[in-house]
Amino acid sequence: MAFKVAFIGAGSIGFTRGLLRDLLAVPEFHNIQVAFTDINSHNLEMVTELCQRDIHENGLSIEIQATTDRREALEGAKYVLCTIRVGGLEAFATDVDIPLKYGVDQCVGDTLCAGGIMYGQRGISEMLRICQDIREVAAPDVTLLNYANPMAMLTWACNKYGGVRTIGLCHGVQHGHHQIANVYGLDKKDVDIICAGINHQTWYIQASHEGKDLTAGLLEAFENHAEYARTEKVRIDMLRRFGYYSTESNGHLSEYVPWYRKRASEIGDWIDMGSWINGETGGYLRVCTEGRRWFETDFPNWMKDPAFVYASEKRSEEHGSYIIEGLETGRVYRGHFNLVNRGVISNLPDDAIIEAPGYVDRNGISMPHVGELPLGPAAVCNVSISVQRLAVEAAVHGDDKLLRQAFMMDPLVGAVCNPKEIWQMVDEMLVAQEAWLPQYSAAIAEAKQRLAAGNLIPTREYEGAARVKVKTVADMQQDREAANKNAGEADKGKDRASTTA
Repeated sequence: MAFKVAFIGAGSIGFTRGLLRDLLAVPEFHNIQVAFTDINSHNLEMVTELCQRDIHENGLSIEIQATTDRREALEGAKYVLCTIRVGGLEAFATDVDIPLKYGVDQCVGDTLCAGGIMYGQRGISEMLRICQDIREVAAPDVTLLNYANPMAMLTWACNKYGGVRTIGLCHGVQHGHHQIANVYGLDKKDVDIICAGINHQTWYIQASHEGKDLTAGLLEAFENHAEYARTEKVRIDMLRRFGYYSTESNGHLSEYVPWYRKRASEIGDWIDMGSWINGETGGYLRVCTEGRRWFETDFPNWMKDPAFVYASEKRSEEHGSYIIEGLETGRVYRGHFNLVNRGVISNLPDDAIIEAPGYVDRNGISMPHVGELPLGPAAVCNVSISVQRLAVEAAVHGDDKLLRQAFMMDPLVGAVCNPKEIWQMVDEMLVAQEAWLPQYSAAIAEAKQRLAAGNLIPTREYEGAARVKVKTVADMQQDREAANKNAGEADKGKDRASTTA
C-alpha cells in the first residue's frame, strides 16, 4: 500500500516514535510515505534521526520527509496525526501559575479549568490554520487524527469550523480498562466494557466477565485494592457518589469538578504524592519541563540504545495505527473515539464531542447508538460541555466575553473565584499569552489598560498545596532509567510538540 502519513508536532519524541512504530508494525504499511513537521527544527532533527535509525534497523527503506514547512509535509497526505502544544512550556507555565495567584490549584491544566480553557484558545486558533492547509494541499479524502489537548475543544472546532474530518484520540479508556481488570484479578482481554461520555470524563457504564456483571462490585473492589485505594481517591469517591468509574487519572479528574481542589487545606486528603498524575500541583508542567531538559541532554545515549522493533506484539494501545489499518485493509477494529455526538449518547447535546465505542473497517468509522448515560454522569458531562462550547466559540470569534463566561461556568474556577476575580484573572492570562492569541488583539489591548490602571484585586504568591521542585539535569542523571520513564510520561501524546506556527 502506498499513502502518506504526516505528523504535525513531530518534535514529540516518545509519541511520534511510538506511533510510527505502531504504523510500521503493519506489514502492508512498509512502503508508506512519512512526513514529519515541527516549528522547532532542533527537536525535529533529533526525532527524525532517531526514527530513521529505527526504520533502517528494521530493514525498511522508508525515508522520512522532515521539514519545518507544514504545507510541504501535508502535501498529498491521506492521514494527518496532530500532537501540537501551542505555546510550548512557556505558555503552559502561565496556565498553571496565574490561576494559582487566585487560589485555583491545578494538577494538569490541559483539558478544562483555567489552564485547559486558555490552552484551547491557543490551540483552536492554530488548528483552524492547520485545517486550512489540510484542505488546500492534503489528499481529498484526508482524515485528521487529533491527539492534542484539550481534546474535545480542538476536535469540536476542527469539525465545525475547520472543514476537515477529525477524530479525537486518547488512551484514558484503555488505562481504566486495565484497572478494572486488575481489581478483579483478571486480564484486560477477558473483561468487556462499554465506556461513554466525553473525553477525560468517560464512564464505564458496563463491565462484564464471561457474561457476569462487574459494575455493581467495582466500588468495593477499588476500595480494597492496596494501590488504587491510595492513588485514586478522587475517582473512587466519584464512583461512590455517582455509581460509575471514570476514565481519567486522579489528578486530572480532581480539577474537572468543584469538590476536591477548592480548599487548599483539603487537597492533600484527595491526592497521593507518589506520582505527579495522582494530583501534584502543576505536576504535568514539572514532568514536561524535566522531560524536555533530559531528552536534549541525553539524546546521544538514546541513539546508542537498541532500536524499536516493528512487530505486532510491540504495538501500543494507541488507537491511531489501528484506525488507519482498519480503513486501509478492512480489518475490523473496535475502540473508543471522540466524534460529534449526533445522537449517539441521547442525553448529551448533538453538537458536543463525545467519546464512545466505535468500529472501524474499510467502510469508515461506525458509532453504535449508546442511548442515555445514567443521569448523574450525564449531569457531570453536561456541565463540562457548556464550558467547552463557550470556549470553542470564544476562540473561533475572539470573543473575550464568551471566554470569561467559560471561566465562570468552569466547575473549579467557579468554586474558588468570584466574578471580579475571574475577570481580572482572564485579563492577566490574555496579556501573558498575547503572542499566541492573535484573535484577541483588541481584548488584550483593553486588558492591558485595565491592569495598568491599578486598583486591582489583591492576589497572592502561592505555590499550591502540593508543589514539587523541578529536578535539574544533574538530579536526573542519578537515575537514567527513571529520567527516561519521566520523559515518556512528559510526552503523553501531546507535549513535546510545536508551539505556534
